[in-house]
Amino acid sequence: MAIPKVFIDGEAGTTGLQIYQRLADRRDLEVISIEPAKRKEASERAKLINAADVAILCLPDDAAREAVSWVTNPQTKVLDASTAHRTAEEWVYGFPEISVDQRSRIAAASRVSNPGCYPTGFLTLMSPLVRSGLLPATFSATVNAISGYSGGGKKLIAQYEGFRAEAPSAESKSPYSPYGLGFGHKHVKEMQKYAGLHHAPLFVPAVGDFAQGMVVQVPLPLWSLEDPPTGEQLHEKLSAHYADEPFVPVAPLNSKASLRDSNFFEAKSANQTNEVQVFVFANDDTQEALLVARLDNLGKGASGAAVQNLNIMLDLPENSGLTI
Repeated sequence: MAIPKVFIDGEAGTTGLQIYQRLADRRDLEVISIEPAKRKEASERAKLINAADVAILCLPDDAAREAVSWVTNPQTKVLDASTAHRTAEEWVYGFPEISVDQRSRIAAASRVSNPGCYPTGFLTLMSPLVRSGLLPATFSATVNAISGYSGGGKKLIAQYEGFRAEAPSAESKSPYSPYGLGFGHKHVKEMQKYAGLHHAPLFVPAVGDFAQGMVVQVPLPLWSLEDPPTGEQLHEKLSAHYADEPFVPVAPLNSKASLRDSNFFEAKSANQTNEVQVFVFANDDTQEALLVARLDNLGKGASGAAVQNLNIMLDLPENSGLTI
């Protein structure tokens, strides 16, 4: 049986480079690369896309749509890491853990969209609760999240590292910078659709003064619901849904072990893994809860998820090239 060929269109970008590094030592597939001088040549890119069993697109949205239009080989599968096709009906959403049949849909698909980093955290927390009815589809969800600056790509990486070089003192840094304050962020449609919500969540992302890591928080004012679940019910539902998922560990309810000095939640503890770690904190007396997801924005939030989807699409062991 021939070794499958993989082409990463956009190999030199942040996500593309991370994917390449995860595939470089694999012997169960072959990564075909474009000559650096030809990276912007459409004809050469199209040739390599159609020569691949799976073409992974690590491109801006418009460039990804254009690249898909070049596919003429019916055997070529496409895995798109951009936001261009995440809510498109003819594309399969590349989140294997989101439902019991999603893996089989990814395996059978010729077009798969890789999830966004923030939506991965949000959907891990909310989708099982909404789709099971434990939280109503009409719930007004709020998402507070922070990511390492590597999530912004080469431009933001250079900007933040420039800040560090020019102003190394702690007082001169910007440790927490909310953005997207005009709302309507490009991730919101993806969050709403796959969580099964009637209304888009209120999403407030932020960039932290660290390179890599991500925390996604969903506060739940349970007192606002007619039939509020307890913290134990929320935790049991998430634990049961992910019981057989090696990349989605669920911590014990109100886990003190997840807190540094009993108070602080570390954003970087999932780095260098393909995990999205789940935490539930709740107070039944006040009818309040907080759902938390921690992940590597470059791992399960981007390139790690892409490699996991690639393995499924090629019928290879799902954890190949990935770290738990």
